[in-house]
Amino acid sequence: MSGWVYGRNAVLELLRSGTRQVHRLVIVPGRGDQRVREITSLARRAGVSIRRGPIGEIAALAGSGANHQGVAAEVEDKSYRDPGAILASTSGTPLYVVLDGVEDPRNLGAVIRSAAGAGADALFVPARRAAGLSPGTLRTASGAVEHLPVARIGNVVTFLKQLKKKGIWIVGLDASGNTAWTDFDLRQPLALVLGGEGRGLRRLARETCDVLLSIPLSKGIESLNLSVAAGVLLFETVRQRRSGKDF
Repeated sequence: MSGWVYGRNAVLELLRSGTRQVHRLVIVPGRGDQRVREITSLARRAGVSIRRGPIGEIAALAGSGANHQGVAAEVEDKSYRDPGAILASTSGTPLYVVLDGVEDPRNLGAVIRSAAGAGADALFVPARRAAGLSPGTLRTASGAVEHLPVARIGNVVTFLKQLKKKGIWIVGLDASGNTAWTDFDLRQPLALVLGGEGRGLRRLARETCDVLLSIPLSKGIESLNLSVAAGVLLFETVRQRRSGKDF
């Protein structure tokens, strides 16, 4: 099976990583900035077919309204990793991200990018009623999905309980949390759990968490964008783990 990845950063990172087979490139004539030159250079080295095509063709491949930037790659479909294999292979102090029903592909892509940038070990999403690795997700992730294992799980609560049995702390981010995001020791094995747009964590997922953290906001602001909140918590985890001091 094959699909399309579009956008300069996403295609460039795809070729740099070498994690998936690229079948061919379609590039709008006249696009010749540094990233496009590197894309074509890497593609030639890898023996990938390159064709110049009209902007309308790439727009049709990417879908209505997509910001394809004049570059598209036909590539082996990105497959989900096996959750059990991920848990069995992770060593050291795990940092997982579990999403409880995120439905917007752009939000999912942005969270993937933040998680990969923070060095998370894996990201887990529900198999149903949630965004997956669609072209829109991959475009927003800008190639970060090539560096972060993404796995589909069944019931979120069941999966969180499985993590608990492995000695992993389940840390939820929720407006109802009584602990500020900077007031909890994030240096231990963690699964950071974030809820979907609007509703946040669902009740059973919230009740399964060992602790609920919140990010205090100025008066009149009810919440942060999901991907922004994820980035705040992920990089607080990075800060604590790199400091080597009491948090």
